[in-house]
Amino acid sequence: MTELRFSFKEMCAKYDVTPRTLRYYEYIELLSPERIGRSRFYGAKELARMTLVMRGRKFGFPLEDIRQWLMIRENEGNEAQMKTWLELADRQLVELEDQRIQLNETLAELQEMRDATAKSLI
Repeated sequence: MTELRFSFKEMCAKYDVTPRTLRYYEYIELLSPERIGRSRFYGAKELARMTLVMRGRKFGFPLEDIRQWLMIRENEGNEAQMKTWLELADRQLVELEDQRIQLNETLAELQEMRDATAKSLI
């Protein structure tokens, strides 16, 4: 049975990232593709890691937090990783809620200024 493998270019296309981004993720040890000559190939493990990296980025986690979280599974196992995930998720939920409050305040202020300006033109 042949293992699914993606080339560098295919990984960039699949995850809609630039080559520079993919190289950076490799540089900071988020990914460790198989190398054959100058070519890089990404197997199932790297695909799973990249999916988790992209999900983490979507939720606003810093890359260093994602990297450390991925390392926990390798060093301490799945349960330790899940416990750390809960801590990170709780912290990020608070951060995102704070950002939502700030955004709502900014939207309200902008709407007031816009309405006042529109009213002054009448």
